[in-house]
Amino acid sequence: MNLHTNLQGRLRNTSLSKSHGLMPVFEALVNSIHSIEEKGNLDTNGQITLELIRDSQVILDLENNSVSEITGFIVYDNGIGFNEANMRSFETLDSDHKIEKGCRGVGRLLWLKVFDQVDISSVFKTESGEYQQRTFTFNAKQGVKNIDTSTVKDTDTYTSISLINFDSNYRSHSPKTTVNIANALLEHCLWYFVRAQGVPNIYVKDGAEQVSLNALYDTYMHSSAKSESIKIKDQLFELTHIKFRASANKKHVMSLCAANRLVKEESINGKIPGLYGKITDDKGDFIYSCYVSSPYLDERVRSERTSFEIAENFDGLFADTEITLKDIREKIIECAKVYLQDFLVANVKAGRDRVDNFISKKAPRYRPIINYIDEQELIVDPNISDKDLELHLHKQLAEIERKLLEDGHDVMSPAAGENFDDYQERLNNYLRTAEDIKKSDLANYVSHRRVILDLLEKSIKRMDDGKFAREDLIHKLIMPMGKDSNEVSVDASNLWLIDERLAFHNYLASDKTLNSMPITGDQSSKEPDVCALNVYDNPIFVSDKQTPPLASITVIEIKRPMRNDAKAGEEKDPIEQALGYLNRIRKGRVYTAGGRPIPNSEVIPGYCYVIADLTDSVVARCEMLDLTITSDHMGYFGFHKQFKAYIEVISFDRLVNAAKERNRAFFDMLGLPSN
Repeated sequence: MNLHTNLQGRLRNTSLSKSHGLMPVFEALVNSIHSIEEKGNLDTNGQITLELIRDSQVILDLENNSVSEITGFIVYDNGIGFNEANMRSFETLDSDHKIEKGCRGVGRLLWLKVFDQVDISSVFKTESGEYQQRTFTFNAKQGVKNIDTSTVKDTDTYTSISLINFDSNYRSHSPKTTVNIANALLEHCLWYFVRAQGVPNIYVKDGAEQVSLNALYDTYMHSSAKSESIKIKDQLFELTHIKFRASANKKHVMSLCAANRLVKEESINGKIPGLYGKITDDKGDFIYSCYVSSPYLDERVRSERTSFEIAENFDGLFADTEITLKDIREKIIECAKVYLQDFLVANVKAGRDRVDNFISKKAPRYRPIINYIDEQELIVDPNISDKDLELHLHKQLAEIERKLLEDGHDVMSPAAGENFDDYQERLNNYLRTAEDIKKSDLANYVSHRRVILDLLEKSIKRMDDGKFAREDLIHKLIMPMGKDSNEVSVDASNLWLIDERLAFHNYLASDKTLNSMPITGDQSSKEPDVCALNVYDNPIFVSDKQTPPLASITVIEIKRPMRNDAKAGEEKDPIEQALGYLNRIRKGRVYTAGGRPIPNSEVIPGYCYVIADLTDSVVARCEMLDLTITSDHMGYFGFHKQFKAYIEVISFDRLVNAAKERNRAFFDMLGLPSN
């Protein structure tokens, strides 16, 4: 079949992702390796050069280096050349020529997916011993054209393949510097450098710059490769373990090859405990690669040689005999784990220490359940972020809770044939796990308090612009704004910062208008306070639930840190503001959250908390109302006879310090810092 017969149709059906733009170039170079093997000069003077062709008119700034756009490549080798057999193969789609080398006869199709045209010039030796030169052009529209063959006086064979007009879509996703292209080429051809047959001298040339892949390999290769043979469901697989001194960007990988060509590379970072970043042995750092080859892979590689016709998993009738990618991956990881075990000791320890330190200092909730987590799940990347580590540990906790829930359905009765001692042990194990999970929940709650205190402490400090935080930031830490107890859960508020007793309430509202509150009949349409438009001049109302329905009303007024404009009158005095809210609620008659009236509501006890720094104006108002200064000089307190209300003015420093003191025992128990 002539190649031009259905070439364009085949090209449309040949897929190649934009990230594989250099694949056709690398395929051409692999063909050159095969050509040199066929000639028999692999170990003598075999040589391949990949030359980069750049457009001198277009300049890019890449990592502070000026490089021109790559418009094409020239691959030169001194292999056997385009003799009659090779030419017939080239003109035949899906040729089985060199099939024993893994060639599928479609590599040249990839050339035309990425390049507009390919010009080929080659000198080969005929069966009669004379040398002939063959030149031709190859493109998508006309296939092979302008074939010219003539006798020449050359005394050696060669092939030069010019790949012309690099497609811009592929070009933009491909490496651009000489070194990066050389590194990518070395990774693609690494198997040829490792195998016993060896590899010819390979160079990447870019103008005056030239990089030797052989020298690059010697620089990167950490030690000799180790090979082993394994069987997966009666199929033979060859593994080659490599320690490679590569760039920092290269990951630990398994590389599936089809007859000596790299097809699929998959990262195994983290799939073996301790396999993170570079590993160290007595010669320094290295990256691990495992090259996998097998006749089974050769038979199932797709035509474009970027993937395999192998299922990821298989649960059907032939699950016991059909090999899947999952089977291959698991077996390779098992072998890699054995090969690397001596090198991963330091990484394993560092990963485990990372978990222990995180739990001790930042996430004590996981301490009670750590013994229920598989040890391998506790060996993490030492450089993992707190966020990702928290998510990882939470996933383990969720699995423990799922298992506990599952066991809970069966734990209350012995299983069929189960003796009493075994049942008793199963029940005890269940109860121990349940108890530890409850401890974890309590530890999480205490840790949450530690975080809230830290945030509050930061929010009351002067910011970089010399100002203090707005009231709404502090308000939200204590209680969500514009909400009441019908809209938020108890856990959403942090009223314990002010008084632990505030957690027990019949109704709670934050930044709501009086006429929207079911606990008072006051019909005012304005928000509770003349300063309602100033978000943090709006109070929080709490009514303690009591039986019989005699109650207390608590009003909390929050001011901006270091605010110093308090004056007499409800408009400006935060203490009078709180008392004013209390008075309005009482006069409007007080109801429970369920709508039941509370007798004698006009004399219900009131508690007014004002959270404000003790600036001169605030201190003046406290003294005017005959309040008593606290022993630490950070607040004032007293009882207002006319309003029948207890008043407490709390500075932000006192608020933080008092909350820390109340929680110190819990923080110390969990090993959390409390200073």
